[in-house]
Amino acid sequence: MADPDSTSPTEDERGNTPADAVAAETEPGEHGAKDDGGETADDGESGEELDTEALRKQVEEKYDFDNFGPADMAEMTAEEWDVAFDEDSWITGDDLLDRVTRDLRNRVANRDVFARIERHRDPPRVLAYSDEGYAVVYPDGSLEGEGTVMRDVKPTVALCSMDSYDVPENVPDRPLPEPESVPEGGGELGNWMLQAIAGAQLLAGIALLGGAVLATAGVIGNRGTSIALLVVAGAAFIGVSLVLFFTVANARLSDTFRAEEYRDRLRAIGLEDGERPEFVPELDPQNSGSEDGATETDEAG
Repeated sequence: MADPDSTSPTEDERGNTPADAVAAETEPGEHGAKDDGGETADDGESGEELDTEALRKQVEEKYDFDNFGPADMAEMTAEEWDVAFDEDSWITGDDLLDRVTRDLRNRVANRDVFARIERHRDPPRVLAYSDEGYAVVYPDGSLEGEGTVMRDVKPTVALCSMDSYDVPENVPDRPLPEPESVPEGGGELGNWMLQAIAGAQLLAGIALLGGAVLATAGVIGNRGTSIALLVVAGAAFIGVSLVLFFTVANARLSDTFRAEEYRDRLRAIGLEDGERPEFVPELDPQNSGSEDGATETDEAG
């Protein structure tokens, strides 16, 4: 039985030592939990980096960035775009506009794109336009425009903003010809060869038919001569020659029409009179800069 005269421990006596012990026991655990949390966060970041690198390798294997076009751009997902084009390494400003100008002019020279390219200096931008649309490129890589030109310029801007993409250095300043200098057609060597073959076929056919006539008259041949075979062979040779002559004539006519259509497109974008199509926005100091001494057009005549 407890002594009634004895006193119970005070609150301080009860609480000090156990509390200190609990604190001493729990503090290392708390630090351990924090350390575990830090390690988990580091592991998570490392996992994300590995996932990003793996996705970047997949994107590099999936797409051919040397021949990157609108179809590839439409197929690419947002995640693939983020890993393929690192914002921190993007090229912007005048360097981007110069690269876009050279790349577009090279594509125009190779007949991959039909557009007139203008490089404006104050303020800086690139204007590309044709008879079917236009596109304006700004130093930050933003675009505005419409039509097929806008579709063709988009992948060019994306590629030129990447330091790993090699832009041609030596490109023609005026990749589009003057309308009157467009030839009627090409491939004349092929046409002449077809004509020579057709002529030989025609002469052979005439000779065979002439032989059949002479054989019928008894001038040449003997009783075993097959006149019908000579007639059929001669007609076949003449028929082949006529088909070849028709092919050559059709090819030349098509070349003439294509050349005239190309001249009309060149005239429509102002290569003859210097006037832009009506749908191309006016470029003035308020929205796109002054034209005086600040514009470098590639085909202005």
